[in-house]
Amino acid sequence: MKYTTLPNSDVKVSKICLGTMTFGQQNTEAEGHAQMDYAHEKGINFFDTAEMYSVPAREETYGSTEKIIGSWFKKTGKRDEVILASKIAGPNANFGYMRENLDFSPASLTHALDASLTRLQTDYIDLYQLHWPERKTNFFGQRGFKSQEDAWEDNIQAVLETLDGFIKQGKIKHIGLSNETPWGIMRFLEEAKYKNLPKIKTIQNPYSLLNRLFENGSAEICTREQVGLLAYSPMAFGVLSGKFLTGESHPNARLSLFPQFSRYNSAQSTQATKMYQDIAIKNGLTLTELSLAFVAQQSFVTSTIIGATSLDQLKENCNTIHVTLSEEILKAIDEVQALIPDPAP
Repeated sequence: MKYTTLPNSDVKVSKICLGTMTFGQQNTEAEGHAQMDYAHEKGINFFDTAEMYSVPAREETYGSTEKIIGSWFKKTGKRDEVILASKIAGPNANFGYMRENLDFSPASLTHALDASLTRLQTDYIDLYQLHWPERKTNFFGQRGFKSQEDAWEDNIQAVLETLDGFIKQGKIKHIGLSNETPWGIMRFLEEAKYKNLPKIKTIQNPYSLLNRLFENGSAEICTREQVGLLAYSPMAFGVLSGKFLTGESHPNARLSLFPQFSRYNSAQSTQATKMYQDIAIKNGLTLTELSLAFVAQQSFVTSTIIGATSLDQLKENCNTIHVTLSEEILKAIDEVQALIPDPAP
């Protein structure tokens, strides 16, 4: 395994982070435990979850992923060997069953954090993230910002003050954002800098060969301000494995089970995937190796979040850690991006 540190900290994290959002829906508790056992054995010390998981979010499975991680901690006694990340769901998640107010008020933050700590069977979370912005901004499938009627009032200082209180209590150690825009990243950094409040260490956003929108603004911010990207969906829900190009049926694949996740189903995504597969084959690589190595090589990426529904998938993904793409391959990738830019926004 390869390691780095969370930016502006001495926290050592693996360059592959175990994504767990399938635990409790597509994966049973036993399967989740098996994945965590394997990941730990292979040197992955970074696990990511969220209060809303498993995904797709449903009231019946709310918090199930955190519970499975918590039972693994209890069974193995390895909590202190894992850098644990979790998230509070923001108001734009539209999941009213979680609590009365889906906002980042002190009461909501306290309720969400304490509930996560209970499910996770731990007294601290290493990296606590805000899963969605409170304000209305761009969402999946939307390339850029569109002005919307929005009652949000800037409360970023108050949010950071509440999170600072959690840090001082020892409930969390570091903070991050998720599904945020360049403007949001800079506002959190600005408040931290001028009000002597905790600085965000990471931003968790989608990033893959089919979605490189992070490079437009956010990548420069992360580089210059020392914030690390935790790249999720690097395999585009399995599309970048190439399995959907064969014409075979994959009834247990996420895109088959949950057709509402359609962002990677476009004709442009299929065309780009075929072109990336050609590059991989030409260079003696699998499409999975090409896809994950591309993400891992970006200087602004701290860790790549790998989610798998089987141990075989997890093993294949972990084995890509030592793949390095040449400048020639990277140039070929950029040529496809220029022809079909970001087909899955």
